[in-house]
Amino acid sequence: MLFAAALGLVCAAPFVTGELPIAEAKEAKGKAKPKAEKKAPAGKGVFEHGCRVQSPQKFLERRTFVSKGVLDGGKHTKAVQYLATHYGNVGDDVTRKLNPKGALPQAVTVQFMGLPVSVHTKVAPALACIEKKIKKSCTGASKYTPRALGGFRGANTYRGIEISNHLFGIALDIDPDRNPCCGCVDPWPSHPKCKQKSRSPYDRAAMPKCWIKAFERFGFDWLGHDPLEDTMHFEFLGDPDRIKK
Repeated sequence: MLFAAALGLVCAAPFVTGELPIAEAKEAKGKAKPKAEKKAPAGKGVFEHGCRVQSPQKFLERRTFVSKGVLDGGKHTKAVQYLATHYGNVGDDVTRKLNPKGALPQAVTVQFMGLPVSVHTKVAPALACIEKKIKKSCTGASKYTPRALGGFRGANTYRGIEISNHLFGIALDIDPDRNPCCGCVDPWPSHPKCKQKSRSPYDRAAMPKCWIKAFERFGFDWLGHDPLEDTMHFEFLGDPDRIKK
C-alpha cells in the first residue's frame, strides 16, 4: 500500500521538485579522510548540439567509493571536495568549509522534454543538449514521454555520511513509478520490475536505452549501472566548466 501511495503522488503531480517518491539509499559504512583534487587536462574535444561530448569522471561515480555497501572514506571525501568546490555547499559544516557559497541559491528552473525541473545553473546547458540529442536520435521504438522529473532536493536521501547529488543540483530523477531503484530501501524493491529476472539493468527501466546513452554522451552517469540499480537517476559527473567550452 505504501508503494502504491507513493506512485499515486507521481501520477497526480507531473512535476514537484522534492515531492516525488524518494528512493532512499541504504547506509554505506565508512569514515571520511581528506584528499586533494586532481584536475583533468584541457583539450579541444568534440561538440554536439553545442555541448562538449564528455564522459563522467570516474572518481565521482558512486560505485568508485561505495563497494558492497562499504564506503571508502578517502575516495568519498575526494568526490565531495570536488562537488562542493564546483557547485557550492549543501548546508552542512563540511561543505561550508570548502565553499561558503550555497548550491541551492544557484538553482534555475528549466524545461526538459516539456516538464520543468530545478537544477544547478552550471549543468542546465547540458540538459538542453541532451534534449536535442534525444529528439534527433530516440525515435520509433526508442520514443519515450516522461511524466515526472525531480531535480534539486532540500534533504539528503542517503543514510550516514554519504551526500546525495540532488543536494548539489546535479542529479535528475525521471519517472520513479516506471524506473525503480531496486537496491534502495523499502518499498522500492517491491516494484514489479525489481522482482522480475533480468540480465541487465536496462531491463528494469521503462526508459529506453537510447535516452540513457544520450545522457551519458554529455557527462551524466546513470545509477542503473550502480549496485543500487537506481534506474530513474542520472547525475552530471563531467566537468561543468567545459560543457560549452
